[in-house]
Amino acid sequence: QVQLVESGGGLVRPGGSLRLSCAASGSIYLINAVGWYRQAAGKQRELVALITSGGTTSYADSVKGRFTVSRDDAKNMVYLEMNSLKPEDTAVYYCYADIRTSFWHTGSEYWGQGTLVTVSS
Repeated sequence: QVQLVESGGGLVRPGGSLRLSCAASGSIYLINAVGWYRQAAGKQRELVALITSGGTTSYADSVKGRFTVSRDDAKNMVYLEMNSLKPEDTAVYYCYADIRTSFWHTGSEYWGQGTLVTVSS
């Protein structure tokens, strides 16, 4: 079993910063791509940022230049540094990971339970 647990959400004023963390635990052989999605009220879940095992990153256009995704494979952690936050960034943020649980396993997708980020004055 693999679990992803997010932390770091909360209320922040426009222009402020937050750092989200996600800890992966369980039967982990290798973490392939890992990153963050978000879902605002009444909207579909969307990709925010992704980082591959090789360190290649991709971002939604709406967060480029403001958000930074990073990973620490030694600790099975992924982070999302969010700066210059806007009210439209308000959403539940979900950690996502494609994880291999053994050498023979090509990977399965896992999701965290989500953490709420609210940007409001």
